[in-house]
Amino acid sequence: MIEVIRAGALTTVQDRGRYGWAHLGVPRAGALDQPALALANRLVGNPPDAAGLEVTLTGCTLRLRTGGWVALTGAPATVRIAGRSGGFLTPTPVPPDAVVEVGPARYGVRSYLAIAGGIAVPAVLGSRSTDTLAGIGPPAVRDGDVLPVGTAPPPAALSRAAADAVPWSAPAVPVRLTVRLGPRADWFTAEAVQRLLTTGYEVSPLSNRIGVRLTGAPLTRSVRDELPSEGLVVGAVQVPADGQPLVFLADHPTTGGYPVVGVVDDVTPLAQARPGTTVRFHGSQRGPR
Repeated sequence: MIEVIRAGALTTVQDRGRYGWAHLGVPRAGALDQPALALANRLVGNPPDAAGLEVTLTGCTLRLRTGGWVALTGAPATVRIAGRSGGFLTPTPVPPDAVVEVGPARYGVRSYLAIAGGIAVPAVLGSRSTDTLAGIGPPAVRDGDVLPVGTAPPPAALSRAAADAVPWSAPAVPVRLTVRLGPRADWFTAEAVQRLLTTGYEVSPLSNRIGVRLTGAPLTRSVRDELPSEGLVVGAVQVPADGQPLVFLADHPTTGGYPVVGVVDDVTPLAQARPGTTVRFHGSQRGPR
């Protein structure tokens, strides 16, 4: 069992996410930096779909009542276990009732803490992930919460996984995103589309697990009609009335009424992009796959 002493700014339970429910209005959710969570799970011998903790910016403090093994990946942060350093990019044993302190992220945004056995909260629609928009899955972790832990893998599995693990590397800065234009690129002027593909934008502080708001040169529409709500996917680049693009992430709504100028192939780099980070799009005139 895990006792939450300090939850920090936002700590949530996340796994690979819940797929196949968008037609019912349920987003995917899941870890924003999937490779980082997968590495953390691998380091402690968990299966890839085990749930861990996504820790945002300010760290957290936990007590492992029964002890176990932990590993931290993603945004680099200081880890102290029973007052001693350890745990980042390496599996570290935790004695019973020891305190695990995850410090603030030195750079990046989200760190991932895996515990051998995984966080064993009940699954909802096939996933243990917190969905901050739809309110599905466990609520965000709060001070005083107690989280169950599953059965830990045998030590042999843990040591073998740790030996085979590949180090996580931070996304490059500026963040470069491949975007496929459409389905509503024709609602924007040719100059606006060219601007999207050649101009740098900055990550706004008004960003979260739902989406990353960008600030920069506005994208001018050539079609001013109202748009009925249409389906949205992870990576959709929606352009509200102010012309500033918004890239949807894992907790995105499943429909929206603003035009989508393009769809980003892989939004993983945005998981670690702090406010002020420069984002550049590149791609072709082809539509989304």
